[in-house]
Amino acid sequence: MLFVSTTKSFVPNYKCVIQNNLAAVIGGLDSQISLHVAIVLDIYKIPQGGICVAFIEKSPRFSFVTEVEDMIQKGMEIYDKVMSSTSNVVVVYGDAHSIAFLRWLPYLKELEQGPMTPKGRVWITTTHMELTSFTYQRAWDLDIIHGTLSFTVHSADVPGFKQFVESRDPSSSNSDGFIQDFWEHAFDCVFPNRSLGKEEEVICTGEEKLESLPKPFFEMSMTGHSYSIYNAVYAVAHALHAMASSRFKYRAIMDGGGWKLHIQQVWQLHHFLRGVSFNNSAGDKISFDQNGEILDRFDVMNWIFLSNKSFHRVKVGKMDSQLPPDEAFTIDEDAITWPRWFNQAQPHSACSESCHPGYSKKRKEGEPFCCYDCIPCPDGKISDQDDTIDCLKCADKYYPNKNRDLCIPKEISFLSYEEPLGITFTVVSLSLSLATGFVMGIFLKYHNTPIVKANNRSLSYTLLISLLLCFLCALLFIGPPEKVICLLRQSTFGATFSLAVSCVLAKTVTVVLAFMAAEPGSRLRKWVGKRLANSIVLSCSLVQGLICAVWLTTSPPFPDTDIHSVTEEILLECNEASPAMLYCVLGYMGFLAILSLAMAFLARKLPDSFNEANFITFSMLVFCCVWLSFFPTYLSTKGKYMVAVEIFSILASSAGLLGCIFSPKCYIIVLRPELNKREQFIRRKF
Repeated sequence: MLFVSTTKSFVPNYKCVIQNNLAAVIGGLDSQISLHVAIVLDIYKIPQGGICVAFIEKSPRFSFVTEVEDMIQKGMEIYDKVMSSTSNVVVVYGDAHSIAFLRWLPYLKELEQGPMTPKGRVWITTTHMELTSFTYQRAWDLDIIHGTLSFTVHSADVPGFKQFVESRDPSSSNSDGFIQDFWEHAFDCVFPNRSLGKEEEVICTGEEKLESLPKPFFEMSMTGHSYSIYNAVYAVAHALHAMASSRFKYRAIMDGGGWKLHIQQVWQLHHFLRGVSFNNSAGDKISFDQNGEILDRFDVMNWIFLSNKSFHRVKVGKMDSQLPPDEAFTIDEDAITWPRWFNQAQPHSACSESCHPGYSKKRKEGEPFCCYDCIPCPDGKISDQDDTIDCLKCADKYYPNKNRDLCIPKEISFLSYEEPLGITFTVVSLSLSLATGFVMGIFLKYHNTPIVKANNRSLSYTLLISLLLCFLCALLFIGPPEKVICLLRQSTFGATFSLAVSCVLAKTVTVVLAFMAAEPGSRLRKWVGKRLANSIVLSCSLVQGLICAVWLTTSPPFPDTDIHSVTEEILLECNEASPAMLYCVLGYMGFLAILSLAMAFLARKLPDSFNEANFITFSMLVFCCVWLSFFPTYLSTKGKYMVAVEIFSILASSAGLLGCIFSPKCYIIVLRPELNKREQFIRRKF
């Protein structure tokens, strides 16, 4: 716990003042301690080598006969843990006798509950774990270790070794004090000089042949362990030869046909041993690196046991640190014979399935870190590899595909003239502009008729011109946003609409004042006329013009890109720079509209043949409804659809003014000319 505490303070995860920040912990203790330390350090995000284990067990050892029962009990516990685990691969670290213990496992279980067929497991053994058996295991079943993969020190066929082994017998090896013991264990016999006179004893003749022994019990080929000893003997011999042949003078003392160095000089053998480099009789090069470590390689061997008790080691891979990193480890998966339980399918040994691209790993609480759930990547992130710990965010100009395993370039988006929506708005805008021009042509042609003269011809023309500009200004919102377009877009819209609404307001005021001035003795007659109407239009339009001028002077709109609002698109838009100024423009326009609506509503039933307040009232109702629905819709959309909402509001409200105010007049002028006479307009309605 001190590892993750401030220097000299046993307070985990509390850091202050000056402290040493722990970067990593390198462990060389036994596996149990390393596992517990790793669990603690994992909480504090300290990097660890990624090894995930389902269980760790130590094979029992005993020194006294009285411990046999405890060893059997422990062995049964290990067997239960191995066979009940979901892991199909078990790494065995030990010496040659560990294999003998593995062969005990199924038989230990029989002692408890009778014979059972164990599930297959792939055993991976470390170097120097050779296939060894005790004498009583000679006839035991080997199925439990069938398909084992072992890492062995690279070995080669040494010329003459097999003949040397075949020639060994007790009579020709008088100097070998172990051969008689080995012989008795191997052939299950006793030599006459060791016989106890029992009838069941088999006497060793010394003529038995080693090649007759079962291969799982005794191998005639040189194992990796033996090959290492063989090379070590020759390495020392070469070092002694180099030492004796060097330019330094060593005094040698002949003793029995041999020689030995003075004790003061023996330590110098290490210097020559480091420089040894030779090819052994098998053709392999033996040498040491600068650290005094042998430049060796490892073979990956597959143990195969056939039904006739024969045994084969098949080389299926190799490891060689002297090769480039991408070639240092190779293995031929197709050459591996797996345990029979897997039916020759490659075993899968994990507590969780692999997380495919588009998913990330979420650790399961209370289980090893390799046990996890696969969760989809969140919005805006992807994973393009298996078993990703955390999904990666796409770059700003990219977005995840549907499977969230690839970042796709975002498309540039703006309301263009080429797409259906842009074409539709363009056609509607130009059509309404032509309709406005047509109405103006009718009014100019019938300039002196009573219906055109009613309610101030100049206001009608000004209103028609402003509506024409309103329809045309909608085109400023279509196409790629540019600097000039962004400057003109909202300011032109605000100015033209304010002019149109000002004209409507002036018309409404004219209607009201015309009726009030008709009363006998009214002092309002002097206010009725073009001067008042023009003053209203100019003053109201001037205020909006000042608002737009302040906006363009202080914080003018500019072209901008929005890469965050829409996942799959890069939006080209006009940044209004100051939303407050935009709301001021719209707010002032709304104020004029509400004022016109209120006055027109009050004057809608005035008994005057010249009264058009009804049409103005209806037109302003349409206008206000359009723009009241505009705000929530505008704020809830993004990109080109936001622009489309504003264009629609411009066209709809302008069309409402044009239709409600001028269509009744055009109807009378064109289709009912008999009503467009003075006598029709001098009658009062009571």
